[in-house]
Amino acid sequence: MTVSRYDPFRDLRSLQDEVNRLFTGNIGRTFDDEGIARGSWHPSVDIYENKDQIVLEAELPGMNREDFDLSIENNVITLRGERRFEKKEDTDNYHRVERAYGSFTRSFTLPNSVSGEGAGADYRNGVLRVTIPKREETKARRIEVKGESEAPKTIEAKANAAKS
Repeated sequence: MTVSRYDPFRDLRSLQDEVNRLFTGNIGRTFDDEGIARGSWHPSVDIYENKDQIVLEAELPGMNREDFDLSIENNVITLRGERRFEKKEDTDNYHRVERAYGSFTRSFTLPNSVSGEGAGADYRNGVLRVTIPKREETKARRIEVKGESEAPKTIEAKANAAKS
């Protein structure tokens, strides 16, 4: 028989975990007078790199170029904007609104290997594509080693005795 120590707070921690799990879902949305979800939307973003640059792609469907702003400051790239709900006519009576609307802010810390100086952005078909070039000194280079012969060279290292 094993002896286990009684933990009087185990049930309380379990309850706290369940409540935290409950509130990390979609319940955080707030609704306006028309029942439209606001304030919980943020665009999906992919960030990848190749040998010359880091690329950020953000999905901004249904938005115009004037609806968002992009900036780089202190090696942090920030995308902020707002997707507004536009009712077509006053006589429209929506039965269901599943798309989220509202303002958003997304910030990402860039590695030191990139330079914000030559950054460029392109917005087409609801996708924002930002390219940030890598600094020249951080790009990988192939170094050719030349020698007198094709045979491998052995380097011997000698340790000096410490003087007291």
